[in-house]
Amino acid sequence: MVDRKSLRLSATLLFVGLLLTIITIIPHPVKGPGNDHTAVFAEYARSGNWTAIHLGEFASTMIVVAGLIVLFFALNVSSGIPGWVARFAAVSAVVSLALFGVLQAVDGVALKQAVDAWVSAPSAEKAARFASAESIRWLEWGVHSYWQFMWGLSFVLFATVIVWTARIPRPIGYLMGLQGLAIIAQGWVVGLEGFSATLSVPVILDDISGLGWIIWLLIIAWRMKEAVEAPAG
Repeated sequence: MVDRKSLRLSATLLFVGLLLTIITIIPHPVKGPGNDHTAVFAEYARSGNWTAIHLGEFASTMIVVAGLIVLFFALNVSSGIPGWVARFAAVSAVVSLALFGVLQAVDGVALKQAVDAWVSAPSAEKAARFASAESIRWLEWGVHSYWQFMWGLSFVLFATVIVWTARIPRPIGYLMGLQGLAIIAQGWVVGLEGFSATLSVPVILDDISGLGWIIWLLIIAWRMKEAVEAPAG
């Protein structure tokens, strides 16, 4: 049995989190190649709302994670291998949020302070200040990479439960799994190359599949009858 009220709450939280994510991405001051640190750092230093943007990103991820945790209860899978997979999925989502908090502290606070210090430093100190900012940038790469590994894993695990149990339409699980794999691919690229052009394809897959399954889940959750039994098989 699927808990209709919990499923509606989950779908709503996921959709609100998605919208907030889009809202916070739009003003993010990244217009050039992500690995051109001279240009990127100068652009970051000019941003007057950098901290607010990253706080918004953290808030949106908190809402999405809340939606995933509610989804865990809505699916109501507690026995057998699917039950363990569901538990690992919920734990992975929480661990991902913790890693994302570290990422936002590095990117939203430490890196911003470093690039501001570089821009305002006297000429004799600029090289050292730039090196400091670049070190923090590389730390960001590392945290970002491991966050995406865990974040993508949580989606893959939830997708596995959905496809296995068919408590909601299996295509939602397929799209969710595709998004998870795309996120993991991004984590691999960031760990090897930073924010390079290689990210383009997995980012597009991530965006399209994520938008697809969340909107689909929202629609079926609000159209679902009071009680729905899981199909056999």
